[in-house]
Amino acid sequence: MKAFAITASYDTLIYNTLWRRFGNGLPEYFLYAARKVEDLRYGENPHQRGAFYNSDWNFVQHHGKMLSFNNIYDMDAAWNLVMEFKDPACAVIKHANPCGAAIGLDAKNAFIKAWNSDPISAYGSIVAFNRAIDASVAKEMRRKFIEVVIAPGFEEDALGILKKKKNLRIIEVKNWRKEGYNLRQVDFGLLVQDWNTKKLEEYKVVTKREPEENELRDLIFAWYVAKHVRSNAIVFVKDGATVGIGAGQMSRVDSVKLAAMKAGDRAKNAVMASDGFFPFRDGVDEAWKAGIRAVIQPGGSIRDEEVIEAADEHGMAMVFTGYRVFRH
Repeated sequence: MKAFAITASYDTLIYNTLWRRFGNGLPEYFLYAARKVEDLRYGENPHQRGAFYNSDWNFVQHHGKMLSFNNIYDMDAAWNLVMEFKDPACAVIKHANPCGAAIGLDAKNAFIKAWNSDPISAYGSIVAFNRAIDASVAKEMRRKFIEVVIAPGFEEDALGILKKKKNLRIIEVKNWRKEGYNLRQVDFGLLVQDWNTKKLEEYKVVTKREPEENELRDLIFAWYVAKHVRSNAIVFVKDGATVGIGAGQMSRVDSVKLAAMKAGDRAKNAVMASDGFFPFRDGVDEAWKAGIRAVIQPGGSIRDEEVIEAADEHGMAMVFTGYRVFRH
């Protein structure tokens, strides 16, 4: 059996390489081969078996207990979020959703801002950085209950501090690249799509008021965070940090209300991103009540004019991106 598995994996590699070089679009036949790295304690729940198979990730675990199924799943969500940004960034993840994200002057500043977005939800989270971790960041983290910390590097002093937390899993990513396809197995077969790597290269201001420079920076940051929140996704941002996130609600206005509840008074003069268009003006009205002053969304609703009119009534700025960023 092992010999058949090895030859099959080689054939798969050859086919996929040839298709990437000479094929067009998605492959005619989808072949995927992976080798088991290790059995996990269990899957998503204790009554499910689980295992981890190899991938393009090349990471090293410096410390802590064996990674669980949910740890690895959340690590993927956290890492993909922070890799959206060139500035120092931090993401705090629970159940594959960000409960906090921020960019800052350095990793420590980004961590403090991200954690303070929703410190109650952050308990027992996965925390990711796009910068190496030094002792100052490690000292901030040692006061928190964190399941996993993942970063592109750790200074020796930082490792010494973090290793004092017996159960903390410390993960260093050695090499990462976004290749292949996004896969989702369903009972009917296999769903295959390109990764959502589209960048916001242009946008359109559709309201009478244009966003101010600081609002525009926050709008763009909020847009990229919303891309990593379960739809319907609403993200409130102020000064480069999330202050309220509404995830996974079946109506967009309920996601706005959830984000507003999380943000509280911090929503005053903040901005809002929506991963899909607003089907009615109610989402914008609720955002204004919470204190939001600028909005970024795809546009494309048959009621766009009504939504824009609502923003103008409230003196809000609104930006259309022209494309949506659903995540299911």
